[in-house]
Amino acid sequence: MSGTPKIATIFGGSGFVGRYIARRLAKQGWRVRVAVRRPNEALFVRTYGVVGQVEPILANIRDDGSVRAAVAGADAVVNCVGILQETGRQSFHAVHAEGAARIARLAADAGVAQFVQLSALSADKNSDSSYARSKAEGDEAVLAFFPDAMILRPSVIFGAEDAFFNRFAFMARFTLVLPLVGAETMFQPVYVDDVAAAAVMGATGEAAPGIYELGGPVARSFRHLMQDMLRVVERRRMLINIPFALARINAWFLDIGSKITGGLFVNRILTRDQVRLLAQDNVVSDGAKGLADLGIEPMPMEAVLESYLYSHRASGQYNAIKDSAANLRA
Repeated sequence: MSGTPKIATIFGGSGFVGRYIARRLAKQGWRVRVAVRRPNEALFVRTYGVVGQVEPILANIRDDGSVRAAVAGADAVVNCVGILQETGRQSFHAVHAEGAARIARLAADAGVAQFVQLSALSADKNSDSSYARSKAEGDEAVLAFFPDAMILRPSVIFGAEDAFFNRFAFMARFTLVLPLVGAETMFQPVYVDDVAAAAVMGATGEAAPGIYELGGPVARSFRHLMQDMLRVVERRRMLINIPFALARINAWFLDIGSKITGGLFVNRILTRDQVRLLAQDNVVSDGAKGLADLGIEPMPMEAVLESYLYSHRASGQYNAIKDSAANLRA
């Protein structure tokens, strides 16, 4: 890139997806502001570019002043902020709807040229899930201020830092049974760097605006995905489908436990809202714009899972060495 480098502000840029976007933009010569609530916990992003190219900055999406400062002078803004559980004032509506609306409004006021919103494939303003409704409300608010925005709606995202395969692989280390709510629910896992590549195309203006549904090469049931994970971590575990009726009861008790303890216990096990989400398939719609429209060939899970799930094997990276030694003794 010649001349003065362009500037991108990535809200939530130190998170799972945001860091991949930051790295890609830095490689293209952009100056990148990683807007987060705790900049000192995001210092690692500086290594994505040359000195001073990628910098974490303080921004709270609940505050106009800090958001305004973060977007000032930016050529592109990417919103990657999202939560999976509500805690205190961090509700789905406050983060996904109000937060997205605030970022888009102030970015429009600042004259930002490109806006990319990271949403979710489950986004639906008519859903009975608060998470899904808030995502749809956020998308609607963004489009009100940026009609030419790029909205990305990925299925479950996998990659080295993911909270999906890693979570269940970790559980498999300590239990002989993996309980699954919605074992037959379909997902279309998409690689994190493919999502980042799409976001960068939106931020740089290479991609046409609009809503893109992002999924990997194949759709598989929750049960099938867990079987894939267990093969990679080389563990035999029983997969038990939990009926939705029972899951709703368990989630109700867990949610109530979180409330009556005043937040001392945060329900990170199973919420009622998650049960509602798990009752719906999470796959790309027929006819929707997706990775193919961006010229991105989706990465298959099989090419990536072993590169990070190996750590959940009984002997981690040394499993293959132990197996080889056992064969020699035989």
